[in-house]
Amino acid sequence: MTAIIVEDLPQALAALRADLRDFCPELDIIGTADSVVSAAKLLRTRQPDILFLDIMLGDGTSFDILEIVPDLRSELIFITASDEFAVRAFRFAAVDYLLKPVDGEQLRAAVERAAARRGQTNTEALELLKDTIRRPNELPERISLHTAENIVVANIKDIVRCESDSNNTRFFIQGEKPVFVTKTLKHFERMLTDHHFVRVHQSHLVNLRHVVEFKKIDSGYLRLTNGEEVPVASRKRAEVVELLR
Repeated sequence: MTAIIVEDLPQALAALRADLRDFCPELDIIGTADSVVSAAKLLRTRQPDILFLDIMLGDGTSFDILEIVPDLRSELIFITASDEFAVRAFRFAAVDYLLKPVDGEQLRAAVERAAARRGQTNTEALELLKDTIRRPNELPERISLHTAENIVVANIKDIVRCESDSNNTRFFIQGEKPVFVTKTLKHFERMLTDHHFVRVHQSHLVNLRHVVEFKKIDSGYLRLTNGEEVPVASRKRAEVVELLR
């Protein structure tokens, strides 16, 4: 496979090249660029299998490159400094990213994922990422959910609940079919806590905005807007009752 690196810091560029040589020797680096302009010129003549993109460049952002070269077919792996807002945006968009300094094993895993999904880059997920990064002080309104067949971009307010299924999660969205995602419920709990989601049970994460009634049977049940009832763990009962107040 071929790769192009867009990075404006010479030291960071050299480090990534060295890591790719050590951890991904099968990847052929066919070019590098250090700005939006130079990257756009290069990508008009050569399109790699994988494109490594630093977010912030001296003359703009990597999103400017994607707008200049809209027919790009490369798989994208973003590189970013350890910025909490940027990391949050990547998680909600479910787009591959690496933090500087890049970890070799994570780099290898990202390249393997990109190889497996070649030609399947989702433009809606990228739009979500761009929108979220440009509004760093606002909570994301949508989330990108990767299934085995496709990528579903859902409005967070429409998610009624999430249910654990071993190391996977099933999303129940208002008016839609359930969405099965191969990530743990704990992964999404961390992301959705600020959106009024509460882990009411080991297997259930509930959007409090969709709670209709608390039934005081046993440790308790929540009736939701879609008509479903979800059990509340006994250790969570007091917290749930307080939140509903």
